[in-house]
Amino acid sequence: MSMLTLNSRGLGLVAALAVAGSAGACKTVSPEDMDASLAELRAEMQEEMASGDRDVASQLNNRVDGVERRLAQLEQDLQQMERDFEVSIQRLEDQLRFNVPVYFGFDDATLQSEDQQVLDRFGSVASEYYPDAMVTVEGFTDPAGDESYNLWLGEQRANAVAEYLLGNTAMTTERLRAVSYGEDTRRLISAEWGPGVEGWQNRRVVLVIDHNGQPPAMVSEQGSGTEN
Repeated sequence: MSMLTLNSRGLGLVAALAVAGSAGACKTVSPEDMDASLAELRAEMQEEMASGDRDVASQLNNRVDGVERRLAQLEQDLQQMERDFEVSIQRLEDQLRFNVPVYFGFDDATLQSEDQQVLDRFGSVASEYYPDAMVTVEGFTDPAGDESYNLWLGEQRANAVAEYLLGNTAMTTERLRAVSYGEDTRRLISAEWGPGVEGWQNRRVVLVIDHNGQPPAMVSEQGSGTEN
């Protein structure tokens, strides 16, 4: 097998690791799916080694090992974040969706100081593992008020969180955006609304890492930058 053929297969490694199969973007990727995908890649590399191109196959094998370690470290950090902040994380083929405990007062878009720690942790995870991914801050409201006002208020809440992330983490404007879903009933935890404490669960943000099926970025041996 030629060096060109092997390198082309190597370029496809990242996409193969991130998803087993070609289902829609909302399919959840289980550890079993990931293990099966990695096993398939290893079998393919064994065939390449048998063909005589052992040096290139060894390089690909080392790359798989590195991605496995990186995936394991990412999962460990995500689980720690879930424990430390009671964050609910949806692991999808092309996204990581973080339901963070960041809530707002009735008819208010002021970010509370107690919410900053979980946003700091999120910014650290996003920057370390997905430095080139698009991150979206989704803003929501309770059903009080009219639809157009709630869309505006949800945007103010999303902007408040985005501005904090830009000012206090390594995230940049090129990969961070804020959107509003207002009182979108498909995303409300309940139908309650204020004023007062009622409906506080609905006055929130959701943070989304859109990684396009790519596994976490690999840190270089020097610890400065990522592998391509």
